[in-house]
Amino acid sequence: MNSRKKQTSMLVLAILLEFAVLFGIILFQKSVFVCLPVADRAILMIVIQWLLLIVPFVFMKRYKISVSEIGFSKSKLASQVLIGSILGISMSFIFTVFPIIVGFKDMVGSTSYTQTWQFCYQFIYMIFGVALVEEIFYRGFLFERVLNIFKSKWTAIIISSCVFGLSHIFNGNIIQVFTTSLLGVMFCICRDKIKNCTTLSLIIMHGIYNALITLFVAILP
Repeated sequence: MNSRKKQTSMLVLAILLEFAVLFGIILFQKSVFVCLPVADRAILMIVIQWLLLIVPFVFMKRYKISVSEIGFSKSKLASQVLIGSILGISMSFIFTVFPIIVGFKDMVGSTSYTQTWQFCYQFIYMIFGVALVEEIFYRGFLFERVLNIFKSKWTAIIISSCVFGLSHIFNGNIIQVFTTSLLGVMFCICRDKIKNCTTLSLIIMHGIYNALITLFVAILP
């Protein structure tokens, strides 16, 4: 029992620290980014996201948690990448293209992007910035820690997904918190049920899905 309490306290602390770093990044973006040249802003947008990896990596080192324990694997890398790509594109057609076609474009999103380089950059930023960090923390570190404490996959899925949803409250609203929580559940199920779907697969899936929202909103009427 004491061990479970200790692990739970560690996990709560990690979540609070991650949210604190996230809030600091958002404040920095709103106050400093607007003053920077576009090229500097583009690089910093990715690099600053990596600050969110400090918390899980510190706890992983402290408690000797390996990268394999958070869902990474060296085997069948090509299959992992392919699975992530297929899932990301499939999600885009289901949750982005179809809603736009039936008249819900305003609910899907908006963009001011018009240049090719902007859409290319969006893929880089979403995969190597946003998705990389979020999947390592929420579906990797957080999911595995909750699973280790409560020994229940559904408990791990629900808690990690709800925390994932809550992390979007800083830049979103209650509706976005709810929808991203549901996406988190789907990401967890994909990793659990699909063979060779690893954390790497989820990073690719998540990044492609996010990036294609901007692309389809821009090109579809």
